[in-house]
Amino acid sequence: MTERKRRKRKENLLGYLVISPWLIGLLIFTFLPMMYSLYLSFTNFDGISTAKWIGLDNYKRMFQDEKFYQSLKVTFTYVALLVPLRLAFALLVAMLLCSKHKGIGIYRSVFYLPSLLGGSVAIAIMWGQLFGADGAINSIIRMLGGDVTISWIGNTKTALLVLVILGVWQFGASMLIFIAGLKQVPVTYYEAATLDGASGFQKFRCITLPMLSPVIFFNLIMQIINAFKAFNESYIITKGGPLDKTLFYALYIYKQSFEYFNMGYGSALAWVLLLIIAVFAIFIFKSSDNWVYYETKGD
Repeated sequence: MTERKRRKRKENLLGYLVISPWLIGLLIFTFLPMMYSLYLSFTNFDGISTAKWIGLDNYKRMFQDEKFYQSLKVTFTYVALLVPLRLAFALLVAMLLCSKHKGIGIYRSVFYLPSLLGGSVAIAIMWGQLFGADGAINSIIRMLGGDVTISWIGNTKTALLVLVILGVWQFGASMLIFIAGLKQVPVTYYEAATLDGASGFQKFRCITLPMLSPVIFFNLIMQIINAFKAFNESYIITKGGPLDKTLFYALYIYKQSFEYFNMGYGSALAWVLLLIIAVFAIFIFKSSDNWVYYETKGD
């Protein structure tokens, strides 16, 4: 073995040694639990007694489970409403804050703050109070002359919308990523477009969106994954009600596993969720060649 190969091997071993805590954590706290969950999905297990192998019965059970279909409907609706609205709002604010004005960093921090606080129990409880029958939202509407007495979170037509608004409010992370992407767009492109007489909308459509498409692609993937895994909002604010109109899929997994003690069925539901997310991710990756523009990509 040459000296160069020995040095290369030593550097590789040192690299693996440095990342070994992360690798061990990944193995113990992620991979092994996932494999155990996959095994449990083929069993009847209540979390206490010995798991009993039942094959595909848990997966067959889903086809007769009305709440399974309801949770899918609620979750798909939530994803379809939340993801476009959050990304559009984040991009709009990012474009407004992508400047060098004095104190702009303070505004960015303020707009990012909801993303840090939005998933907390306290914010969820406050959100429920705001949209309650006697909450601040109804009080403001009454001050403006309206006659509103309904509970927005207790109404079957508006409960899910309240959770969507909470999700859109937590746009800060996507906003910061958009700001970073906007800063990478060459100013010369806009200058050349201005000389050609392009309008502001034409610059946005023909320059900003294509140059920002890799960032949009990344944000889209991350937001879809996070939206499918939504749990806290429904669990804390509505408990899945009213009439299961906010029964998120992740909440239904929790109910089956830890309230009804159907760990095996809950594990099967979790793997179906993983499959759904994987299908969406694959579809977006496959379609990215048609709408994601990479400046350094070869013809």
